[in-house]
Amino acid sequence: MNPSSNVKPPKELRISKDRMTMTVLFAAMEPAALSAEMLRVLSPSAEVQGHSPDQRVTVPGKKSVSIARVDPVGNYAVRVVFSDGHQSGIFTWPYLHELVIEKDKKWQGYLDELQEKGLSRGD
Repeated sequence: MNPSSNVKPPKELRISKDRMTMTVLFAAMEPAALSAEMLRVLSPSAEVQGHSPDQRVTVPGKKSVSIARVDPVGNYAVRVVFSDGHQSGIFTWPYLHELVIEKDKKWQGYLDELQEKGLSRGD
């Protein structure tokens, strides 16, 4: 069984005033600030992740994207709506927990993919 499947909801989700960061606080962990750009490019949506690992898309040009709003989805997730209109990703508590724990690794992986593919984060 995947231990992350037992992840409880975060104690707090807070959007910064400039809407460029979402701070996530899980019990017994330090608060983690996740940038809107990171959330957007690592969205769990089929548009980004595809329907299999080999269909995953590297999304460029999202450096200035912001969080328009965050909507609850039942007791298990939130839908993050971004300033570019993207809103199909459902961020489950286990996925948010994974992003918090692996934030630096996942971000570096994204930056490496951009470089390998000759893509840019944008302005």
